[in-house]
Amino acid sequence: MRGATSHISRRASASVALMALLSATVFAGIMVEGANAATPTTINLGTAAAASVLAGAGVTNTGSSILNLDLDTSPTPAITGFPPGQVYGTIHAADAVALQAQSDLTTAYNAAKAAPTTGNVTGVDLSGLTLSQGVYTASSGLSLPGPLALTLNGGPDSVFIFKAGSTLITGSNSSVVLTGGAQACNVFWQVTSSATLGTNTAFVGNILALTSISLNTGATVDGRALARNASVTLQDNVFTNSPCSTGTTPPTSTTTPPTTTTPPTTATPPTTATPSTPSTPPTTTKGPPTTAKGPPTTTKAPVGATTVGLTTTTIPTVTTPLPVSSIALGSTITKVPAVITKIPVTITKVPLTKLPFTGMPIRLVLEVAFLTILAGMLLLLINYRYRRLPRT
Repeated sequence: MRGATSHISRRASASVALMALLSATVFAGIMVEGANAATPTTINLGTAAAASVLAGAGVTNTGSSILNLDLDTSPTPAITGFPPGQVYGTIHAADAVALQAQSDLTTAYNAAKAAPTTGNVTGVDLSGLTLSQGVYTASSGLSLPGPLALTLNGGPDSVFIFKAGSTLITGSNSSVVLTGGAQACNVFWQVTSSATLGTNTAFVGNILALTSISLNTGATVDGRALARNASVTLQDNVFTNSPCSTGTTPPTSTTTPPTTTTPPTTATPPTTATPSTPSTPPTTTKGPPTTAKGPPTTTKAPVGATTVGLTTTTIPTVTTPLPVSSIALGSTITKVPAVITKIPVTITKVPLTKLPFTGMPIRLVLEVAFLTILAGMLLLLINYRYRRLPRT
């Protein structure tokens, strides 16, 4: 019996060791294949690079989402939720710009799909992996459940392309991290169907989806969400656009300039409107103080020695000091102390001589009351004496 048990135990240990060896071999194959592969060619997004979000069937937003670049949709022009969502670029709803962006997205999508595979990640949980540059393909869906991060390690020119045979799904609090100088502008996710980012996902790269893209509450993207045929759904999401250095690969530099068209964000009316507002209020707000400070000019009129001259010559004197008084008005304001006069209240004691409502003198009333009490006491005394007398 004991021998049989030890035999089973040895077989189980051998099975576990074999499974561990197979897993290590698969992971090593992914890493070695990706490391030994030639540098992939970056994907040129064309005019689609100017958009944080691009949809084919409209964009729906819930909450205070923030888009650092443009918001485009074509051919469906439907856009809801902006505001409260904010777009720091330009909104293009089924116009020529959005149409061209969709055309360039189709070209970029096909280029990413045709990129030669350097690593097979079919059925692999991407959480906790550290990958170098390469093209990673899954015949089914790509999964990043978290909470461990997917780390992409490389230099400024390293290109990472992920190709999903179906969906791209991330779990809550999952994340993608760049190390070694790798850049978000060189990370691409080609998705054959739809992409869904979980709650509070910290995502990096450009999503190129054939159908729809959905971001759950709090998910952030350092890159873009570009959907060809269906809609993009946002919920309190933030899209940023990290600077992309030129490096040695020219395509990256051609892809990046649309991102440097973020100067529309600096050239947006808010920045130009702010300088104009300070210049306007001084002219409008300073006007009333000069008219409100008219009384000081009239008080100075007596100094002019003639009141007749006030009607004719005070007008020039008011117009010439205006620039000076408009600057120093605050110093000429005299604080008038509030004077509170105490009104003495005198209370006169009026002797009460008559009983209210009856008009009878109070002295008479008191005397009658005293006599009544005295008579009552006498009656009590007589009654007491009478009871003490012996009865016959």
